[in-house]
Amino acid sequence: MNVLTYNPTTGESELTDFVESTAADVALMCAHARLAASVLAGKSLVWRAGLLEAIAVNLEADAPTIIALADAETGLGETRLTGELKRTCFQFRFFANVVRDGSFLEASIDHAYDSPMGPLPDLRRQLEPLGVVGVFGASNFPLAFSVPGGDTASALAAGCSVVIKAHPAHPRTSFATFSAVDRAARDQGAPEATVSLIFGLEAGIALVENTEVAAVGFTGSYAAGRALCNRAQAREVPIPFYGELGSVNPLVVSPSAAAERAVALGEGLVASVTLGSGQFCTKPGLLFVPVGVDGDALVASAITALKKGAGATMLSASIREHFEASVDELAGQGGLELLARSTSSPSDAGSFAALFGVDVATLGSQREALMREYFGALAVIVRYESFDQLDAALDSLDPALTFTLHVSDDDEMAPALLARGVTKAGRVIVNGYPTGVGVSWSMHHGGPHPAATNSLFTSVGATAIRRWLRPVSYQGVAAKWLPDTLRDDNPLEIPQRIDGIPFGRVVS
Repeated sequence: MNVLTYNPTTGESELTDFVESTAADVALMCAHARLAASVLAGKSLVWRAGLLEAIAVNLEADAPTIIALADAETGLGETRLTGELKRTCFQFRFFANVVRDGSFLEASIDHAYDSPMGPLPDLRRQLEPLGVVGVFGASNFPLAFSVPGGDTASALAAGCSVVIKAHPAHPRTSFATFSAVDRAARDQGAPEATVSLIFGLEAGIALVENTEVAAVGFTGSYAAGRALCNRAQAREVPIPFYGELGSVNPLVVSPSAAAERAVALGEGLVASVTLGSGQFCTKPGLLFVPVGVDGDALVASAITALKKGAGATMLSASIREHFEASVDELAGQGGLELLARSTSSPSDAGSFAALFGVDVATLGSQREALMREYFGALAVIVRYESFDQLDAALDSLDPALTFTLHVSDDDEMAPALLARGVTKAGRVIVNGYPTGVGVSWSMHHGGPHPAATNSLFTSVGATAIRRWLRPVSYQGVAAKWLPDTLRDDNPLEIPQRIDGIPFGRVVS
């Protein structure tokens, strides 16, 4: 069956030349990917870094075509997509630096010695690539979280081969970006099937269940992610499934912060909620605002800002329809008030932004409706009267990707709220906004369930590479057979822990 492409701006759809992959197609690709993985595992860190940089160069060279295709399939606009491609290329170069640094290997050398427990042999340990990684492209980021996204970049950085399931919302974009990645791999002398691309729902299921696949990265809805995670765990040999599933991200404004900057906060909250038509997994969903004059001023500012804006094109007509049905459903819930609604975008998948209000006491009775992630520019302002009331409400919330605080300097509520946030989310933000996930050594993009299927590792930043690695100890192995990264002469000059002493530390 040929794959369909849809333009959310015009409503036009068209059959592409791409054909949905069969289970047999997936099995063959995964078998080839396993052979590629065995070769990639032996490639040097310098070679890996060069591959990642070559991919960035190819994506930049193909930018006009990629951006035009992505805009036609997502309606996200040239400006947004240009920035996203820039981020995507930065991501590959960032992981090239991570690879060259070498600390991700956690290389450790313990020379043989007579310990208090008796003689111990020479032991050397480092992290090794898992093998074949399955990646699922995301709908809301056709570049940075899709075929050439962070999962692919970090898996290649780890020395794994990658089989990527294209998202049905942007097949032409997926193929164009895949072509840039695959071309770079071939030009760098990578083995065949270093990267592979598949299409179709059934192909995605077959990918998760294929015995050659050692781990899976997924960004998408909770329902789809949990279904695939269950299949990964039901295999005869279960595999890690790293799913980033989105969440209802709380944002708290303290009374003193509202007193200091109510108008600016109202405007900032709306800007974050409506960014990208609210189609970000880190969009703040529940906004806790104090009762009183200052809180009222903040809400009034938010209402004004939302009404000034206009709705935007969503990723598809079905996403828009689901969003608008959700707004109607929320409007029918007891105790909730529709505070404001923007005008609608005239495009085929165009929609609006909506802001609801509710008293914190109603949070418990409407928990099922309010703890649901609404994919779109929608948020609920929750008014609270006291810290105890606020803290009890926050304690009742499901864990999230982010937890945001807006406080004043020397705010008495800040330490307790910060501590609460640490228990509830993978990233805690103070006096900022959760939308906009940077790529860095210290970024964490994940959280406790249901925000993600695994809270240990992130899908963004340097430690994303850790998902595709496993530890191996080498005992009594001759120096000539050791990896360069575990040799005493350390030719690559990577960080090594030697006899318990970390690299670079001087012990007197």
